[in-house]
Amino acid sequence: MEEVKLSTVDIQKPEGINFILGQSHFIKTVEDLHEALVTAVAGIRFGLAFCEASGPRLVRFSGTDKKMISLAKDNLEKIGAGHSFIIFLDEGSYPINVLGAVKNVAEVVNIFCATSNPTQVIVAESKKGRGIIGVIDGQGPKGVETQKDILDRKEFLKNIGYKL
Repeated sequence: MEEVKLSTVDIQKPEGINFILGQSHFIKTVEDLHEALVTAVAGIRFGLAFCEASGPRLVRFSGTDKKMISLAKDNLEKIGAGHSFIIFLDEGSYPINVLGAVKNVAEVVNIFCATSNPTQVIVAESKKGRGIIGVIDGQGPKGVETQKDILDRKEFLKNIGYKL
């Protein structure tokens, strides 16, 4: 039995920037994710990167915003897990607007998170390579919501246009 080393990689990004971290299985992931994003939201500004797991094993990338592309490449290179991808969405774009389209890309196998929270990626490493086994997304709960908290949540959703 081979030993596996566990480590965490902190996602480096400006506060308030959302990202989606997932797993895919084919080099054309970059093109298909790009197409899904620009089709889902007109004028979306994003950057994405994909780690090949075989062949040249490059970090492939695409996007519509140089800063977001740079964030995607830098973070995914640090994660270094084959067949992983990351998408950074510039301000004004949110995972809720594109997550369905991302999940519907044929090559997408798994979504680990979609968040703007401070996040750590839990990476397992063996002699054969690196893989993502999960994420730490934000902090744990402080308690259970009260009736007032429920009303506040519903009012917030109404104020941002998600509920009538």
